[in-house]
Amino acid sequence: MNDCNAAVLGEQAFGAGRGVANLFYVTLSTGLGGGAIVDGHLLNGKDGNAPEIGHVTIDPNSELVCGCGCRGHWEAYCSGANIPNLARLILRGRSIVGSLLHDTAGGDMSGLTAEAIYSAASMGDPTAVEIVEEVGRVNAVGFGDIVNAFDPELITVGGSVALNNPELVLRPIMAGIDRHLINRRPEIRVTPLGEDIVLYGGLVLAIMAKRGVSATDIPTALGLFSRPS
Repeated sequence: MNDCNAAVLGEQAFGAGRGVANLFYVTLSTGLGGGAIVDGHLLNGKDGNAPEIGHVTIDPNSELVCGCGCRGHWEAYCSGANIPNLARLILRGRSIVGSLLHDTAGGDMSGLTAEAIYSAASMGDPTAVEIVEEVGRVNAVGFGDIVNAFDPELITVGGSVALNNPELVLRPIMAGIDRHLINRRPEIRVTPLGEDIVLYGGLVLAIMAKRGVSATDIPTALGLFSRPS
């Protein structure tokens, strides 16, 4: 059971997904991953890695290479570890002297971080805003792929990038997602469980194992964790 599959169980048992039979969780953190419950069933896969949506391909000819070695994966654009690579690609050949990003990185773009980019964007730095908007454009494509493939009622979002920058992350997704959809747009929101969502999922799994409930038997599991809203 990987972290995102556990997280979506935590979301359904304790978070925004209570009573939701079609639920997807996305983490935008150092990496990018997801977990899905479809028609009340957890999608785990033969190796426990379904659905690894961070490794859907945005552009097979991209200059950006994912940590897995493949070109153009979503994670190569929008994970916390790789957003600086996208930023350097956008800024290649351009001078950004005088920008907050230049000052934050001490003039050395090799030291750029996702945290610095979002911090500068939150202060209105035009260069940082441009990068964040491009990250959001790609995220809108990825979230559209999720909606088209899994047709969830609700998508919740976690991970350090999203939790620390909810408006900057969600706004461009909501602005751009509709042009990529064939299914109805679901509700998309930041998880209320915050950085503890995977721990909640681990708790679900531990109690289910203790009581002899299969990790894929979601309807039974929900009865174990029902509580007043």
